Amino acid sequence: SLSNKEVEFFSSIAQEKILSMIREDLTLFRVKFDKWYSEKELHKNGEVSKVIGFLKQKGAVYEENGALWLNSTKYGDEKDRVVIRKNGEPTYLASDIAYHKDKYERGYDLIINLWGADHHGYIARMKSVIEAMGYDTEKFKVILIQMVNLLREGKPVAMGKREGEFITLREVLEEVGVDAARYFFLERKSDAHLNFDLTLAKEQSNNNPVYYIQYAYARICSIFRKAKEKGVDTAKLKEANLTKLSNKKEIEILKKIDAFEEIIKLIATTFEPHHLTFYLKELVGMFHAYYYENPILSDDKELSIARLQFIKAIQQVIKNGLMLLNIEAPERM
Repeated sequence: SLSNKEVEFFSSIAQEKILSMIREDLTLFRVKFDKWYSEKELHKNGEVSKVIGFLKQKGAVYEENGALWLNSTKYGDEKDRVVIRKNGEPTYLASDIAYHKDKYERGYDLIINLWGADHHGYIARMKSVIEAMGYDTEKFKVILIQMVNLLREGKPVAMGKREGEFITLREVLEEVGVDAARYFFLERKSDAHLNFDLTLAKEQSNNNPVYYIQYAYARICSIFRKAKEKGVDTAKLKEANLTKLSNKKEIEILKKIDAFEEIIKLIATTFEPHHLTFYLKELVGMFHAYYYENPILSDDKELSIARLQFIKAIQQVIKNGLMLLNIEAPERM
């Protein structure tokens, strides 16, 4: 059998390999972390011991039955919590305290934690910890993330930890593409269950929302190419007579475009990007309906210039929205 030293050696190799795979997958998914932090380093560098000493100085901990307890009920928690066990080993909470102290010491205006929905009960506990350390709890925010159910043709994909059957993020990205994956993950509020249909995400049809949105952008690009082929001077768009835009659908779309700024403000204050996916889906739905009923390029040059300026505004909003979602806006499809 392997000695403890040998087990530690092979474990560290496996950990580095797995972490490297996670980093590669996140890069592929267009997710960037500025700083990676190892829990092991917190213990190795003595940060956990330091934060326990810090809490003792604050008078926020006490000894009872051989363990060290955080007086968290004093700060709004439902009960006091053990930070050092009877055997002298720190609890998970102790390392979480040290980690959050480090976050606050780095001087951020806002500290956002992304936790699984099953950690809901941990929020009050962590807030009490932050208050006990003397930090501003208003800077602390938790966003809960619900489970994702993978479907194929509307049927659940069987997965289980015990059976060792699971689908990785990389496999999802390779199957449906990064753009579709990003859109589908952002399509629902983070604390709501997500049914991710892999078959739908691959469809090149109007049923697939990301395809529907990207196709609208590509269609507008195509219209501008046709306009140039017909000799339309697109440099004159700023001189367009916008009073020509008078039908009901044009007015409705202009109102929708005007709402874009408010949608972005809403997302920035609520941390809910799904509002943008719904907005883009609704906007391109309005555009497609308008396009089928109203020719952009016609013998009426003044109207054509006005409508080109009109769809250019739609095109810009779609591009801005996709850029914020970190999804590509293809000019051809």
